[in-house]
Amino acid sequence: MLRDYFEVFRAPAASALALALSTAGASAWAAGTGLQAQPGWPLPIHDNPPYAALLMDRLEYVENDNQDTLLWDAQFWYGGDINRLWIETEGEDVVSGGAGGELENFDVQYSHRFAPFWDLQAGLGYQRAYGPGPDQDRASALVGVQGLAPYWFEIDANLRLSEGVDLSADLEAEYDWLLTQRLILQPRFETSYAFNEVREFGVGQGFNAVQVGLRLRYEIRREFAPYVGVTWFRRFGDSADLSRAEGEAVDDAALVAGVRFWL
Repeated sequence: MLRDYFEVFRAPAASALALALSTAGASAWAAGTGLQAQPGWPLPIHDNPPYAALLMDRLEYVENDNQDTLLWDAQFWYGGDINRLWIETEGEDVVSGGAGGELENFDVQYSHRFAPFWDLQAGLGYQRAYGPGPDQDRASALVGVQGLAPYWFEIDANLRLSEGVDLSADLEAEYDWLLTQRLILQPRFETSYAFNEVREFGVGQGFNAVQVGLRLRYEIRREFAPYVGVTWFRRFGDSADLSRAEGEAVDDAALVAGVRFWL
């Protein structure tokens, strides 16, 4: 009889005790400490510290019929998963067959992750063309998006408002086609559109130019990959007319060789 009495009350009591322990444990684990943690212990998972990365997407030697240049295209960011400081720079310097070069952009931006794989960016940019004639430079405010589109296309698009209220837009797209785990073929496309003419930089109103490239890289390590490739560049409309007036070619094909690395 007494045994039956204990059997009746043992199950509810055990359930109540388990519920109390699980509730206390859940609150403790939710706080990131656990049942046996001591006061002041750090969280077991650190998923919100800032971090930094440097990507040299292109560092290449460009050889064509007129002149040879050294081209760079790099990105640096610092911050968390959502908000970051984002710096981009791209340009070229003539190493043979001429003189001068151009810092196409040096952009310092605030970047905010607004959707998976997509960042909204806004900041300030700087552009400078130098030698052999008079140097030209200008600053701009910009807003843009950068991310990974469906089917794994990497997109970088910006709208720029520079000094003199000159408005322009630019777009870059690239795709990594894995032939093997280490051998990667990358098509690349660039274009730009200007709403105003800026003669100092050889920019006419309308579509300025298109550049397409194809690069084949081999990842010796994931962080380091030499590559070779070809590029083709063509100016259009008013920009082509300005180039002809300066005695410059409106289209150009070139061989490239370089390295891609990240830290």
